[in-house]
Amino acid sequence: MADHLTTRETTVEPHLTREQPLARVQAAPWLIVIVLLAAVAWLGWRAFFYQEEGDPVGSAMLAFEKQNSLTVFSSRFEVVAESVDRRGPAGVLESRQAAIIPASVEYRLDLSGMERGDFAWDAESETLEVVLPVLRISRPNLDEARQKVFTEGTWVTRDASADLARNNSEQAERKAAEFAKNPEVLALARQAAKDAIRQNLAIPLQVAGYGEAKVEVRFENESAS
Repeated sequence: MADHLTTRETTVEPHLTREQPLARVQAAPWLIVIVLLAAVAWLGWRAFFYQEEGDPVGSAMLAFEKQNSLTVFSSRFEVVAESVDRRGPAGVLESRQAAIIPASVEYRLDLSGMERGDFAWDAESETLEVVLPVLRISRPNLDEARQKVFTEGTWVTRDASADLARNNSEQAERKAAEFAKNPEVLALARQAAKDAIRQNLAIPLQVAGYGEAKVEVRFENESAS
């Protein structure tokens, strides 16, 4: 009996592997680094060099709204007051008191009422003109704790001393208020107000993109230069 040998042929299909080019694999991390560096550079330029031009008038008004009221000048001086008190029959009890009282007055700008019409922007010359309201003068502050008092009289009663002190205080307040309106003092206060406004508007204008802008300031009762 003949042996039959059966041969089974098995075909083995090769396993194919697609290999990425080495250059492409190595380039991928560098592309990520380049993109990150570009993003960092753009953010740095945006933060430190880029300036988006805004509305200079709106920036100035916003700066004023945040301050509302601005004390621009303070004047300190001394006032002299003198009072006489007479009491008794025919005013035989006469006493006199003189006082040298330190006083101070503040000059303020009320910025809360300023409107857009108080600002004028000249784009060609990059100049912002600001018209300020009238300065407000505070009530004089008398430092009576540091006053120097000189009293004369043969007999000064307690009531007479109190009346003399009260009269001197009222007199000193009136004199201090008059001194505060002295033209020379007012001129100093006005100039201080203009300088303060220029300084306060420097940063808002820079933020708006007008770092080289000029600011011209005048009061509403002054003519334009």
